[in-house]
Amino acid sequence: MGLKAWLSKYLAAYVHKKQQHWIQHPVQAQEAVFSNIISGAKQTVFGRDHRFETIHSHADFVKAVPVRDYEGLKSYFNRIKQGEADITWPGMPIYLAKTSGTTSGTKYIPITKDSIPNHINGAKNALLAYIHETGNSKFLDGKLIFLSGSPVLEEIGGIKTGRLSGIVNHHVPGYLRTNQLPSYDTNCIEDWETKLDQIIEETIDQNMTLISGIPPWVQMYFDKLMRQTGKQIKDIFPNFSLFVYGGVNFEPYRKKMFESIGRHVDSIETFPASEGFFAYQNEQNDKGLLLLLDAGIFYEFIPVEEYFNENPTRLTIGEVELGKNYALVISSNAGLWGYSIGDTVKFTSLKPYKLIVSGRIKHFISAFGEHVIGEEVEKAMQLTMKRFPSVELVEFTVAPYVSNGEGESYHEWLIEFSKAPNNFDDFEKELNQQLQKLNSYYDDLISGHILANLKVRVLPLGTFRNYMKSQGKLGGQNKVPRLSNDRVLAEGLIKVASA
Repeated sequence: MGLKAWLSKYLAAYVHKKQQHWIQHPVQAQEAVFSNIISGAKQTVFGRDHRFETIHSHADFVKAVPVRDYEGLKSYFNRIKQGEADITWPGMPIYLAKTSGTTSGTKYIPITKDSIPNHINGAKNALLAYIHETGNSKFLDGKLIFLSGSPVLEEIGGIKTGRLSGIVNHHVPGYLRTNQLPSYDTNCIEDWETKLDQIIEETIDQNMTLISGIPPWVQMYFDKLMRQTGKQIKDIFPNFSLFVYGGVNFEPYRKKMFESIGRHVDSIETFPASEGFFAYQNEQNDKGLLLLLDAGIFYEFIPVEEYFNENPTRLTIGEVELGKNYALVISSNAGLWGYSIGDTVKFTSLKPYKLIVSGRIKHFISAFGEHVIGEEVEKAMQLTMKRFPSVELVEFTVAPYVSNGEGESYHEWLIEFSKAPNNFDDFEKELNQQLQKLNSYYDDLISGHILANLKVRVLPLGTFRNYMKSQGKLGGQNKVPRLSNDRVLAEGLIKVASA
């Protein structure tokens, strides 16, 4: 065992012990965060506009600060981009994280001197929690790859600006940088396919022990490696032992990925975003993610069914319940206030507070009143694939087909298979039945013959990749929406498939 691996066990034990205070006192931890960020921002433009000097409780905060998304706070963010100081947090941000928004175009999320440790420590502590639980730290002696965006930063309003993964790349601890791949020059390549070829050249003969990235892009890396060598990943990288991922549900990709690897490897799920690093999996046998309650982020939770109400209920950590879907709202030392990040979460444990990401608040299908969410379509697919074990999935998305009086309306599942089912009729029937079990409204619409059973449209291999490439969103941290309430994505995929 190398020095890094040996020392990491002591650091993991120290961090684990240090975290127990806030884990055991979650409400107090959140109250302290709330008090600190309100006090810290009183003299900012936002703090004065919203009378922070009168806020002494969460109830006061709810009255003073409405829930808003990026568009609702854009006027403040635009002033930051123009180089103004003390707008939503004291001073100037040290970075702007550039990310694609569904309705706001490109978003620029401030990262401050006070909030950057949240991003760095969240990822670091996820690895340390794994080491503390399993005792496995040997991966630190090998090569580590983080499939991420370019670390090249531009300047806007005097602030360094780039993709979050590229920003974080500048803060990789020195003791890990010697292990890190790909090289800086390769990481700077913007074109994903060119970059991937170079990554393979740099890693194919290395002792890769940890691989991290969004599952579909990691799978593309594996596919190219296997085509080039004719070997499974376990034979290319015999010491590969840890896969770290976030951003999407791993379940639809799990089967194919482990078949590509050729054996089981441990995995860690994380919940990062440009707005903050919120949670990570701290136990291998528990899919729940530990919510970080002392990291400069104050959390609020809106019951999903109330999200679009004028005055929705805004719960704090001590008021949430198990098994309910909540829209996640944050306020933080990055200068985000009552900010809806767009994700929905569901708590799996309250001692400690653990959750899963259940979907996106704007990613649903309710063209007929069914309100089907991402968690339900992913679960339906997961259960169906258990009944069809030979099937291998590349990617899928779901959209409504509205007949407008001509024929029947239904949900269309656009699926790319690497191994298709032998009997599509049976596959469709099973998928439909699983979704009926998971969503009573959908079941009522099917039973009442308002909706026809779902239909699967099989897309040629490479369709999703080619579509994402056409949108300039191939690789990095980009994700395909699991479902949409319109047919924009569906028609785009069909157009690419028929080209």
